[in-house]
Amino acid sequence: MATTVEAVNKMVSDGAQKVTQVNAESAKTYSVHHILAHSYLFYFVAFLLGMFFDFMFPLELFSQYDLSILGIVFLAVGTVLVVWAQRSTMHLKRENMTKDTFCNGPYRYTRSPTNYGIFLSLLGFGFIMNASFIIIFSCISLLVTKFIFIKKEEEILTSKYGAPYVEYKSSVKF
Repeated sequence: MATTVEAVNKMVSDGAQKVTQVNAESAKTYSVHHILAHSYLFYFVAFLLGMFFDFMFPLELFSQYDLSILGIVFLAVGTVLVVWAQRSTMHLKRENMTKDTFCNGPYRYTRSPTNYGIFLSLLGFGFIMNASFIIIFSCISLLVTKFIFIKKEEEILTSKYGAPYVEYKSSVKF
């Protein structure tokens, strides 16, 4: 009977340790996704503010079709960049991680391709619509995202993945 009780206690103890480990891993994963969600939300709010100010105080920066073509190119490149970044992280191998693990798709050129893609899309939309405040707020949101959200995200990824991520950061500067 004593061995049965000890066995049950050991199973409960082992289960509690596993739950604690899973919760710690989930918290780290949630933290990165939480920060990413906030950065994307910041872009969205900046876009809405830009639309509001452009509606209230319309300012034309250029003649009707001067930069519309550039806007279409930015919008297309930004959209492709976001889709490419999301697809390249779907099958990330989490075991035996090295610097090369992080160098998939656009991540071999930039550490934050989704953020840059959203920025290019918003900027392109601003050029297409000749919306000066959308252009201004897009630039502001890129700076805020770069120096606040991406900085926090990289701190979490460094603590989560350690040396392989630090090596990746040193090899991919942008």
